[in-house]
Amino acid sequence: MAFESYNDFLSALEKNGELRRITFPVATELEITEIADREMKLPDGGQALLFEKPTVQGKPADLPLAINTLGSHKRMALALGRNSLQEAADELGSLMHAKPPTGFREAIQLLGSALELRHAKPKQVGNGPCKDVIHLFDSAASTEEIASTPLPTLLNLPIQQCWPDDGGRFITLPCVVTQDPDTGARNIGMYRMQVFDHQTTGMHWQLQKVAARHGRRYYEKGERMPVSVFLGGDPVYPFCATAPLPDGLDELLLAGYLRRDSVPLVKCETNNLQVPANADIVIEGYVDPTEPLRSEGPFGDHTGYYTLPEDYPAFHITAITHRNDAVYPTTIVGQPPMEDFYLGGASVALFLPIFQMNFPEIVDIALPAEGVFHNLVFVSIKKTYPMQAYKIMHGLWGMGQMMFSKYIVVVDDDVDVHNTSEVLFRLGANTDPQRDSILTRGPADVLDHATPEIAIGSKMGLDATRKLPGEGFKREWPPIIKMDETIKRKVDELLGS
Repeated sequence: MAFESYNDFLSALEKNGELRRITFPVATELEITEIADREMKLPDGGQALLFEKPTVQGKPADLPLAINTLGSHKRMALALGRNSLQEAADELGSLMHAKPPTGFREAIQLLGSALELRHAKPKQVGNGPCKDVIHLFDSAASTEEIASTPLPTLLNLPIQQCWPDDGGRFITLPCVVTQDPDTGARNIGMYRMQVFDHQTTGMHWQLQKVAARHGRRYYEKGERMPVSVFLGGDPVYPFCATAPLPDGLDELLLAGYLRRDSVPLVKCETNNLQVPANADIVIEGYVDPTEPLRSEGPFGDHTGYYTLPEDYPAFHITAITHRNDAVYPTTIVGQPPMEDFYLGGASVALFLPIFQMNFPEIVDIALPAEGVFHNLVFVSIKKTYPMQAYKIMHGLWGMGQMMFSKYIVVVDDDVDVHNTSEVLFRLGANTDPQRDSILTRGPADVLDHATPEIAIGSKMGLDATRKLPGEGFKREWPPIIKMDETIKRKVDELLGS
């Protein structure tokens, strides 16, 4: 199912009992964060929240604010237009494992998949609701003049200060569009944006990100880099912006596949980039490679700690456009579980088939909330030969964003990796620390405050599988304690369960 606006998605959430409206004024300074944080910590992520009257420095904001809209497995599935995440994963899996047809029936099925892919490709259109209201910025206008205008600016959008020691207000759910100046390849990423003034933000793209690579080419050329940011529209967009796609694969192609309809694109007003025509808000601008970087932060981050100030490019805004019924979508990060836990979980579920293409022995992967994405990975495998767990560790560290994983724990295929208690039991029971662990060094998450240097750190792999001959274990491996299935069924009957 394709959603044509964030309002459409909110209506679907409300229809399914997944949305709560907040009808009284609430400050974007800290108050919304406290309400949202309490909601996110409820079982299954609580409800999505629509703040109808957010305030900015005591004044009514121009737009309503929606948060925690993706903060549950159910809401993530709804955002992807599926009944469950497993349904979406199965669809992608069947596509990954497509084989040449051996008969008429298989040929018809393969043709159906091909038609779906045909409609996944983005299409250009002349106009769209994201341009209902257009504000072109006059660089000569003063902050006071801008603040008093009824048109949208960074000062009257409901942009939050999330935590007490944050360096300012941050846009937290932006889809950032950049383009390779040599190949023209597009990238959609998600990087926080600190508001510096009425038409300038930071652009926190970390050095390993694709947008940073695009930026380096513009810096080498000495050319101004066009950048556009969109918010809202189909909720599949922020998912695709954060998904661990193979390098070079267009995020909007994935979006089209998931929504079963091509993403309509319009050209921006002040640069040549394209954005979804059905986006709620578009912020256009540029990064100037000739100017110095600016200090950005602190920011209360998904690690549960503040990211301290670092220098990043400044993003200069040349236009803001939005639809008449626009909603400002946002999120907060901090001590888990948060909304981002469900985004990450959806990525793992959908891209498990890709991992399994490279490593057929993988049964399942989980990123527990306590590991805040990269810090902790649980993997179950069908083990058939010695040292297989180590092959998986090294292989995963070599796959995209998995390079940031600090701890990888490998268990046998009879372990539910989504049950942290069960994994920890096997970790404690099945390992000898010296024999079953490895340490290595590599790239680290820029946001990891524990590394000795920024973006460089160590990693640990732990083999919690049963040990085979050749793995330094010379005794007989004991069977795990399990009750006889016949007795279990008999007791079930006795107890009436």
